[in-house]
Amino acid sequence: MHAEIINFKATDGIENDGYIINNDSKKIIISVHGMSSNCFKERDKYISRKAFESGFAYLAFNNRGSELVKYIRKTIDGKNIKFLGGTTYEDPQECYYDIKGAILKAVELGYEEIYLQGHSLGTTKIIYTYNKLKNENSELVKYIKGIILLSLVDIPRTLKIFLNQNFENTLKYAEEKECKNELLDLMPNGSFIHPISVKTFLRYAKYNKEIDFAQYSNKEYNFDELNNIEVPLFMRWGNANEMIEQDAKDLVELLNKKITNKNKDINFVDGADHGYTGKEEILSTEIINFLNSLN
Repeated sequence: MHAEIINFKATDGIENDGYIINNDSKKIIISVHGMSSNCFKERDKYISRKAFESGFAYLAFNNRGSELVKYIRKTIDGKNIKFLGGTTYEDPQECYYDIKGAILKAVELGYEEIYLQGHSLGTTKIIYTYNKLKNENSELVKYIKGIILLSLVDIPRTLKIFLNQNFENTLKYAEEKECKNELLDLMPNGSFIHPISVKTFLRYAKYNKEIDFAQYSNKEYNFDELNNIEVPLFMRWGNANEMIEQDAKDLVELLNKKITNKNKDINFVDGADHGYTGKEEILSTEIINFLNSLN
């Protein structure tokens, strides 16, 4: 087992890179990381090894939201343009171009069965992208054979809890900056869990309709976007320092009732935190056991 550096372009011209662990089979897992993160997490090492042993290739890449701040490059009209990216400046809905580019690259390499795996914000990106592709009747949907969601977070709700009584004033500040077209300015310290631009803050706090599909505290919510997933679905959370306000057991019970997918595996990893630190072996075994049960 060895990894090779891989480079590909998102469908809007952004240059992405990462690594791929090839296998002789036609099955591949594409991993999408979360906020201020990258494709080189310990969790990915465990999952990729288990995947390789079970006949799956593994592609993990740094999307436009990797790290906090970085320069990203985009080809426009044949010209290479450099601008600020990273979690601080990203619009998570633009993940559509990154994930679509990764799927196209996997298809180009000859893979016929693609399993999309995301962690934290990466899960939001996958759900958004899958639904968008499906609504577009994209040919790429036929390649997606399963979806793995690790620690899906209700980001708008979490932001309101984080800011508490300061939410409305913070939102008002962002709106005032928006009116001045100062979207790339940074929000004041304490507005988010890490430095964040006005543009990105507004995506989570205000313009979040298309990514607000983890409404765990809304008893009337039907989780339409998750129920729109027709391929096998695997979901996990931790129950220690996880980014959920409910007890993990209660959340799992709720989603097992709400999500109608007949081929689902929704549970939590006991003792795991949001990153599954120290529980990577258990998590990776559960993921691969689920995938093997589909074949």
